[in-house]
Amino acid sequence: MRVDRKGRPRRTARDWAVDFSCFVIAVVVGMIGADATSSDPNIPHALQIADQWIGAFACAAVWLRRRWPVGLAVAMVPVGFVSNTAGGAVLVALFTVAVHRPFKYAAWIGGVSAALSFVFFWLRPDPDLPYGWVVALTVLLSGCVVGWGMFVRSRRQLMLRLRDRARRAETEAALRAEQAQRLAREDIAREMHDVLAHRLTLLSVHAGALEFRPDAPREEVARAAGVIRESAHEALQDLREIIGVLRAGDSDEAGRPQPTLAALDGLVSESRSAGMKVALDNRVEDAAAVPASVGRTAYRIAQEGLTNARKHAPGAEVTVSLAGVAGEGLTVVVHNPAPPGEVPHVPGSGQGLIGLTERATLAGGRLSHGGVGGGGFEVRAWLPWGA
Repeated sequence: MRVDRKGRPRRTARDWAVDFSCFVIAVVVGMIGADATSSDPNIPHALQIADQWIGAFACAAVWLRRRWPVGLAVAMVPVGFVSNTAGGAVLVALFTVAVHRPFKYAAWIGGVSAALSFVFFWLRPDPDLPYGWVVALTVLLSGCVVGWGMFVRSRRQLMLRLRDRARRAETEAALRAEQAQRLAREDIAREMHDVLAHRLTLLSVHAGALEFRPDAPREEVARAAGVIRESAHEALQDLREIIGVLRAGDSDEAGRPQPTLAALDGLVSESRSAGMKVALDNRVEDAAAVPASVGRTAYRIAQEGLTNARKHAPGAEVTVSLAGVAGEGLTVVVHNPAPPGEVPHVPGSGQGLIGLTERATLAGGRLSHGGVGGGGFEVRAWLPWGA
C-alpha cells in the first residue's frame, strides 16, 4: 500500500472509483430526498433551502469517509435528523463504518439512526406513505446497508487471511527447502570426511614409512608404493562420486553401493595391509540380517575409529568389537591403548567424532567417546536393531 509524506495510506485508482461511486449514490439519494422535501407544502421554503444546503455539505463530506469513518458516521446522525437531503450521505457513512470498523460501531450508530427515524417521520410525515410503512422501510434500508457493509468486511478479512496463509505456506516451504538443503550438505560433508579421511591417512602412513626408511627392502618399498597408488585411486574415485552427487542432486545412496556390516572384514584387512595391528571381535552371527542403514552406520563408526587410531596412536593394537541381536540393538566398540612411543602432532579438529555422534543420533542410537585408563581411547556406540 502506498503512503503519503505523513505516513497515511494513499488512495489507489480503485479507491478513487469506489469513493466517487459512493459520492454519486449520496447525491442521487439526496436529490430524491430534496425533491420530496420541495414538494411537501407543510415545510417552509426557508427550511427547504436549509435542508438542501445541509445535504450538499453532507454529500461533500463523503470524501472524508476513509480518514474518519466513525467520526463521519456520528456526525451524520444529527445531520440526517434535520435534513432529508442528507439521507444518502447517512447511508454511505453507515456502510463505511460497517466495512472498516467492528460490528459494534455500526450497530450503535445504526441503532441510534433508526431510533431517530421514528421521531423524524413523526415531526415530518411523508405525504405519500403511512407513518408505519415509511419508518419500516427506513429501518429496513439502514439494516440492509449495514448488512452489506458487514458482508464486504468479512469477505475482505477472508481474502486477507487467505493471502496471509498463502504467504506463510510459501515461507514455510522455503524454510523446509532450505533446511533440506542444509541437511543434504551436512550429510555429504559427513560422508566426504568419513571416506576421504580413511584414504588419506593410509596415504600418510605409507608415505611416512617411505620417508623415514629410505633404505627399506625393494619389495617393501614397492608394496608401500602400490598401497599409496591404490589409496589415491580410491580417494579420487570416492571424491568423484561425492561431487557427482552434488551435481546431480541425488541422495547419498547414488553411485556405488554403500558399505554395510558385511564390508567390515574388508576394512580391517585394508588397515592390516597398511601395517596396523587390528583385532576384530565380531559376535554378530548373521551380518546380513542387520538393517542396511544400521550396518552402514556401524561401518562408518569402525572406519573413523581406525582412522583416528592410525593418526593418534600409531603402532598400538586396535580392537574392534561388535555384538548384538535383533530386538536388543547393535553395540560397536573401537578401543586402542596408549601409543608405544612418542606421537608427532597431527592436525585435527574433532569433526569426525562430532559427525559420528550426529550419525548415530540420526539412526536412533547413541555414541560416546573419550580417554580410558592408561592413556588409551575408546569409541562406544549403540544402534537400534529391531526384531
